[in-house]
Amino acid sequence: MFYDQLKTRRSIRKFKDQAVEQEKIDAILKSALLAPSSRGRRPWEFIAVTDRDRLSQLALCREHGAAFLAGAPLAIVVAANKELCDVWIEDAAIVAILIQLAAHDLGLGSCWIQVRERFQTEQKKTEDYIKDILLIPAQYAVECIIAIGYPDEVKKPHEENELHYEKVHFNQFKTDMK
Repeated sequence: MFYDQLKTRRSIRKFKDQAVEQEKIDAILKSALLAPSSRGRRPWEFIAVTDRDRLSQLALCREHGAAFLAGAPLAIVVAANKELCDVWIEDAAIVAILIQLAAHDLGLGSCWIQVRERFQTEQKKTEDYIKDILLIPAQYAVECIIAIGYPDEVKKPHEENELHYEKVHFNQFKTDMK
């Protein structure tokens, strides 16, 4: 059941030294290509990276929060043509979570690495660093990188009793939940 998938999907930052099979990479990318997008524009592009040297370079894309990428066997960079669609950020975010859910469904772990509005150094944006490495054209913006691989850590599922039901409203926004 989809709900169970959501409860058990967790951010994984430690991966086994095991390649992701091409069939699974293809299934993840096909799933991404099925993602909905505003007005059917499909502004996104995906760069699947399996080359260890490139993964190590990409792991340096941020001062904090991306080093674990060097140990991932696969990264999918989610970029979007910002000239094609005014809501490319939303479209890219939708497809990124679908990539993570597809990976989870295949027994893989994943973790989102935020790129947009982040910096590699004080002088260089994370996006520009990645665009230089992967030769991404100027009209494209990079939303995120999804690290993917076989999990080498175990995280407990989300518990229903830990859900923030106070964030759910019916018919109107209510600040008093009595």
